Amino acid sequence: MKNILYIFLLITQTFWAQTAFNKGNNLYQKGNYEEAITVYESVVKSGKQSAELYFNLGNCYYKLNKVAPAIFNFEKALLLNPNDTEIQNNLDFAQKMTIDEVVEVPKVGFAKIIRDFTSSFHYDTWAWIAIVFSVFFLICFVGYYFSNTTMLKRIFFTTMLFVLLFTIMSVFAGFFEKNQSINDRPAIVFADITSVKSEPKSSAQDAFVLHAGTKVFVLESLNNYKKIQLLDLKQGWIEKSAIKELK
Repeated sequence: MKNILYIFLLITQTFWAQTAFNKGNNLYQKGNYEEAITVYESVVKSGKQSAELYFNLGNCYYKLNKVAPAIFNFEKALLLNPNDTEIQNNLDFAQKMTIDEVVEVPKVGFAKIIRDFTSSFHYDTWAWIAIVFSVFFLICFVGYYFSNTTMLKRIFFTTMLFVLLFTIMSVFAGFFEKNQSINDRPAIVFADITSVKSEPKSSAQDAFVLHAGTKVFVLESLNNYKKIQLLDLKQGWIEKSAIKELK
């Protein structure tokens, strides 16, 4: 009985969320961005989320020139659908509205080669690539086992070695990207303007100033402050209330 009730509530909630989402879409199409935001946010608060939901929320905030929430929601959408070029394009447009110019420090050496290779796909994509190579490996093994000539056995065996190597590389890349995703704690500055301190206290000297929409990465937390790092590797302590973490 409890299971039936749970399923009924789940179906009801899902139906409500879809209905509210469609209502938000209608409001957005009519240009009622504030009302659409209210409806979309109610769906988010209900526990439902999707790349399309966050993407539409980001568009609403972008239309209202609210840079921080626009970037935040585009980033949330991109986390759920990292290969969507339309989300990335809109995020790029929103980022042009930010005040702070943060230039990413380029990686060098072997670490750059590894990072460039693994970041070419999302870890979910790497997992599918590994599965495809595994199936191909199995096919080659069957071909090797049932081959009647030495030449064919050599061809299948050599192919198996290469496919096995690619499979291992795909698995490694997937685990590496997954680990990077878990360890990264990206956040968006929501305060219009905020001072980043050299120490986690209000009396500490200002290290630099940030404005709404700037992306930072949280390194650690202490009391009411979080230690952050920018893409240019500058670090400092910012009040928790000034930022909103994406994860």
